[in-house]
Amino acid sequence: MIGWWRGAGVRVRSTVAATGLLAVLVVSGAFVGLAVVRHALTTADAETGLLQARLVRLAVTPEALDRGDVGEQLRSVVGADADRGSHVQVVRADGRVVVSSVALQGQPALTGLRPGEAGVERETADLPQLDGSAPWVVTVLGAEVDDQRFWVVAAESTQDAERVLRVAAALLAVGTPVLLGAIAVATWTFVGRSLRPVEAIRSTVQGITATGLDGRVPVPAGDDEVSRLAVTMNSMLARLEASQRSQRRFVADASHELRSPVATLRAAAHVWRGQVDPEFADLVASESGRLEGLVGDLLLLARADEGRLVPATPAEVDLDEVVEAEAVRARTLGGDRPGGAALRVQVTTVPARVRGDAGALARSVRNLVDNATRHAGQLVELSVAREPGPDGPVAVVSVADDGPGVPEADRERVLERFVRLDESRQRGAGGTGLGLAIVAEVVAAHGGTVRVGERPGGGACVRLTLPLDDGLDDGLDDGLDDGLDDGVGEGGQPPSAASR
Repeated sequence: MIGWWRGAGVRVRSTVAATGLLAVLVVSGAFVGLAVVRHALTTADAETGLLQARLVRLAVTPEALDRGDVGEQLRSVVGADADRGSHVQVVRADGRVVVSSVALQGQPALTGLRPGEAGVERETADLPQLDGSAPWVVTVLGAEVDDQRFWVVAAESTQDAERVLRVAAALLAVGTPVLLGAIAVATWTFVGRSLRPVEAIRSTVQGITATGLDGRVPVPAGDDEVSRLAVTMNSMLARLEASQRSQRRFVADASHELRSPVATLRAAAHVWRGQVDPEFADLVASESGRLEGLVGDLLLLARADEGRLVPATPAEVDLDEVVEAEAVRARTLGGDRPGGAALRVQVTTVPARVRGDAGALARSVRNLVDNATRHAGQLVELSVAREPGPDGPVAVVSVADDGPGVPEADRERVLERFVRLDESRQRGAGGTGLGLAIVAEVVAAHGGTVRVGERPGGGACVRLTLPLDDGLDDGLDDGLDDGLDDGVGEGGQPPSAASR
């Protein structure tokens, strides 16, 4: 129960709390109210009986008590000749009934109560000798005439009071659920309207991502807590946007400014090769190449952060030809792997054409192939397939190797920037931790997904899923369009390989 209450929303909790509290108040008030009404009606019946008893006491004479000579006045007041709705007895000190109303004639005294002179005692009792199933209020008034003690007994039915109570209880039984339902609906409606600005803020914030902090939450009218919350959140988003813009500008500017010095270092290493120690020249050339690759990766990620990876007019890209070209390159470079181990590259493709940036897509495939080549034992498998997707057919590019694979706990993390697993941290591995992050950014910009999994038989398998353009399916045999970027990075150098 506590878990359900904590998990329920503010709207549900407010409605349940308001309805439950009102139910407790209404039910408690109903019981108290019915008890008060019952007491008031019973008291009224008792007062009516007392008044009747006093009227009868004034009409009692010594002759009636002494010789039983009941006069016409007493008989009339008691109702001994005609039923007047009241039931009265006059009882002597010896317990004999002197006179009684029509319904009680021949009956003994209704009660054994015997108060003193001018004293009054009451009790509520069932009187089967009288008609009616409701209890009766019996009032006994003590009196004395010429030193002769007597008592006037008056009985008043509570049937009318019980009828009123039943009607009141029925009205409460019908009205209480209606009232509680109305309160529940009103509370649900009003709380919902009050939370509507909060829901609008929540949905807006949910749509704001790290790549687009320019969104702002709606500010409701007024100067309440919700409007102040919206103003505070907009102020926070503005600060985050400014900080992000400054960071992106720094990365882009720094990467751009580093390209020229790095190119100069590589050129100098080439010129110095015959004039200085060849090992030193090779070291400078190698490290400057790594640095140039890192600068290119940073520039590409900066464009990704700014949403400029896909051009305004995307080109047609044949993924099968891109993959086949990378397979040829992988076979050519397979003999240069550490240790000189032979590498087999298997390719299985079907025609698959998409729209996007040809260079960026080729670079993504190259990053995956370089990554697989570096970690493979003896085999790299490349494939392009067409599969049905939730929103239409998709192209699936798979790059697998028979290496150590990626632990399941790291398969999401490895797509983040500057993430390298322990076995890839060696300097000689050549990875910067940006290769797979670039793949994820490029594929996401093209409306696709990246999934790192396990290759059947052991090893790693990375699957790229990209939406196919059905309008281009008829031209799948036309070959690649002009200008397909063969994965060459900026400055005429190959892009850096992915690191796993």
